[in-house]
Amino acid sequence: MKSILILLIGLGITLNSYAQFSLGGGTAKPVVTGRITVVVLDSLTKKPIDYASVSLAKAKDSRFVNGGVTDAKGKVVLQNVAPDEYKLSVGFMGYKSKSVAVKTSPEKPDHNAGIIYISPAAGNLKEVEISGQKALIENKVDKLVYNAEQDITNAGGDATDVMRKVPMLSVDINGNVQLRGAAVRVLINGKPSGTMANSVADALKMIPAEQIKSVEVITSPSAKYDAEGSGGIINIITKKKTAEGISGNLNATAGTRSNNGTFNLSAKTGRLSVNGSLGLNQAYPQNSKVVTFNRVTENGVTNEVLQNGYSKWSRVGYNGSFGMDYDVNAYNNFSTTVKINRFSNGGPGNSEIMRDGVVSTNFRDMDMSFNNLDWNIDYRKTSKKEGEEFSVSAQLSTGRNGSDFTNRFVAEGIPDVILTGHNTGKNNEYTLQTDYTYPFNKTTTLETGVKGIFRNIISDYDEAQQDFDYDQNVAAAYGVLGFKLTKRISVKAGLRAEYTKIGGLAGNTFNFDNDYFNLFPSMVISQTLKGMSTVKLSYNRRVQRPSLFYLNPFRNKSDVFNPIEGNPELSPELSDNVELGYSTFIKGSVINVSAFYRNTKNIIESFIRPIEENGETRNLTTYINVGTSQSYGLNVFGSYNPKPKWTLMANLGLNTYEIRNSESNLNTGTFLNYTAFARSAYALPGGWSTELWGVVNAPKRTFQGKTDMMYFYGGAVKKEILKKKATIGLNVLNPFSRDLNIKTNNATANSVQRTDIHYPLRSFGLNFSYNFGKMDFNAKSKKKKGVNNDDLKKDEQQGGQGGQGGGLGGGLQQ
Repeated sequence: MKSILILLIGLGITLNSYAQFSLGGGTAKPVVTGRITVVVLDSLTKKPIDYASVSLAKAKDSRFVNGGVTDAKGKVVLQNVAPDEYKLSVGFMGYKSKSVAVKTSPEKPDHNAGIIYISPAAGNLKEVEISGQKALIENKVDKLVYNAEQDITNAGGDATDVMRKVPMLSVDINGNVQLRGAAVRVLINGKPSGTMANSVADALKMIPAEQIKSVEVITSPSAKYDAEGSGGIINIITKKKTAEGISGNLNATAGTRSNNGTFNLSAKTGRLSVNGSLGLNQAYPQNSKVVTFNRVTENGVTNEVLQNGYSKWSRVGYNGSFGMDYDVNAYNNFSTTVKINRFSNGGPGNSEIMRDGVVSTNFRDMDMSFNNLDWNIDYRKTSKKEGEEFSVSAQLSTGRNGSDFTNRFVAEGIPDVILTGHNTGKNNEYTLQTDYTYPFNKTTTLETGVKGIFRNIISDYDEAQQDFDYDQNVAAAYGVLGFKLTKRISVKAGLRAEYTKIGGLAGNTFNFDNDYFNLFPSMVISQTLKGMSTVKLSYNRRVQRPSLFYLNPFRNKSDVFNPIEGNPELSPELSDNVELGYSTFIKGSVINVSAFYRNTKNIIESFIRPIEENGETRNLTTYINVGTSQSYGLNVFGSYNPKPKWTLMANLGLNTYEIRNSESNLNTGTFLNYTAFARSAYALPGGWSTELWGVVNAPKRTFQGKTDMMYFYGGAVKKEILKKKATIGLNVLNPFSRDLNIKTNNATANSVQRTDIHYPLRSFGLNFSYNFGKMDFNAKSKKKKGVNNDDLKKDEQQGGQGGQGGGLGGGLQQ
């Protein structure tokens, strides 16, 4: 009842605000704003100039009010321009700057400045080479943006490969993503996905890199965002066109590790726009060498097992989406999107087993499947009062995932032993959310909203026909106030309340329920300094709820000597985060430095303990709340252009690891983790471009052990063809070593567990991309574009998989 009461009170507040909004939106006088459109061309070649700078200043006092950069067609649209007289200035490296006068009025707020020609500087008249593109990394006030579509080395990979190159992120061998050493919340186009609810690592492998436009890293989310994700939020933006007309693109990659294909199509006419996409992925089966060693001492008896073998996994999957957006009129918009993901992987393997001087062989087979559907419906209402907005969003997510394994043990003189296992996970999730934004004036804005999430997860497994039935309901309400203290100091403060109720049945014998109420405050203070510099201080509280992977008591025996099971009694992690950041632009170079402190209670980590099964003692891996962690960290990012066509960038992230628990007398000591990334990109004449990159991740610590350092490196070359409508390129990943060797060592007072993996990572790929269709970039839009989903709805669940199947093999997907 408490959750329903909170939801109804919040909903009443929001709907009351909307009622006032519908009656006139307050007493403030509506301000009519428009847009200024311009196309920049080279005066000699008459070709568009990409990435030219366009700035807008008031004619009377030269005060800057807006600006932007041109796209590949030489076009830029400056939005939200109040009626006035302006000076429009255009500039680009190697060209003479040019200014023109423009004027807008309340009667005619939109102005098309037409084509502006700029001339090459005197030293460049002999040869004109137009070069420029959107920056690979952008530092914005509230987030860091990695523009994946500008990175040619991503072709042929999947979202996991993309994440490895995003500043501040680290990816382990299983594909699990962390932000500055902590768990993250992963969204797609600002919304949760049922695919992510089952397993983030597996979900990322379903998304071809060619479908990703950009990745947003939000380290200090406001109270408007769901509190999920102790480290912050990652928002994956997929490609979608919104200009008038029909367009699309086709990408195909054939390689030694995997084959990808993606197709995107968009159409917009008048008030209606539709878009669709289809992505395919197929990975070749390759041998992954796996050596594991277990030693357990119990009651004075020591058992040792050595397994030396391989797994030969393959992967195939596809994903598709369809979206529709309709403007009813200038102030009302409806949109809907359907996304489908289907994905399967697995394959055979065998291991030679040495146990008590006896040698045997295990022939095994594993098959895992993931099927998910997400359906969103959104309504958005704006008014003449700039910035005022009301929205209602609903989402249905449903998934069905399976895991099947077979183990056949063969030894001389002993009858064969066959063990099988099956687990099916079903996930249903329903979300309803409403948000309202009201600007009191130009400097003060209120954001408020409520949300309800209703989840049911059922995991059926075949031991005694048992199952795991899990319900989780969350009711949330938030309020965020943004205002300016001075001309240069901005403040955004908020509070989010979340009530969580959990209930379930495990194994038909264990009933559990848990409910908790949490307040999540947030605050960001930002000051603009001279020279395009900004300093920011932020604080927020976050939560990391355990997902099905960590809760499911199903005992996965795909590796009978290393069984894995979840713990339904886990408590959520709670984190308090403080961050101080500084960013500046110096002659085209970007520097961003941030220092942070994070205190996390109830840290969830894997835990090995001895169990007796079938008369033998072996290590069981499960999950527990270890204790409290205090972490300090520093992140430094820089981008520099030694020459106009040469870009260098690097990122270094440092954070400490330490776990304390006074009740269990645990103190791990303090360790330093790091991740480093470097990239060099050079544009050559004739449409050629090249890139080199490398990533290093430090050894990862847990309270029982560590995983060795990992490094990745690669390069690419690309050539524009067919009048720049298509590109063809070659990509390489870790060309000088076939395998990525990862060693993990866990130990307790009476147990040892070691794993040595040789994962085939080296790959070569040939990729082709083609853009088609005709877009009218000069056509005036009927109104502002539809719903911006960057920060609408955020949901639950991080990591894990419906059946927990796969164990070690689940991470060794090609």
